Amino acid sequence: QVLLAESGGGLVQPGGSLRLSCVASGGTFSGYNMHWFRQAPGKERELTAAISLNGGHTYYADSVKGRFTISRDNAKNTLYLQMNSLKPEDTAVYYCAANRGTMVLSDSAYGIDYWGKGTLVTVSS
Repeated sequence: QVLLAESGGGLVQPGGSLRLSCVASGGTFSGYNMHWFRQAPGKERELTAAISLNGGHTYYADSVKGRFTISRDNAKNTLYLQMNSLKPEDTAVYYCAANRGTMVLSDSAYGIDYWGKGTLVTVSS
C-alpha cells in the first residue's frame, strides 16, 4: 500500500506561482509513474501532468503547457508540480496519483493504483 500526501496548496493571485509537493510512503516510489490530476468545482476530473518512473518522460495537458512543470526526486520519495502564471481557471483540488506499468494519459484515470487526498489551489484576486 502506497500512501500519498499532497501539500503546498493555498490562495494565490492571478499571475502568481505555487509549488505543490506529494510525499509517498509505504512503497518503492521509483517503481511508480506519478501523475497530477485536478478537479474544479462543478467540473470533471482532469489529468494535468504525468511523469515516468525516472522522470525521462513527461506529459502536460494543453491547458497548462508552458506554465506548469512536473518533476520528481526519487531519493526523497517526492513528486512536485511547479505552477507559474496561474489563472483563475486553475482553481481546483489537485491530487497526486501513482500507478505501475504504462503512464496514465487520460482523464478517466483508468489504471491508477493509489490516490492522495488532494490539496486546494485557489487563484483569485
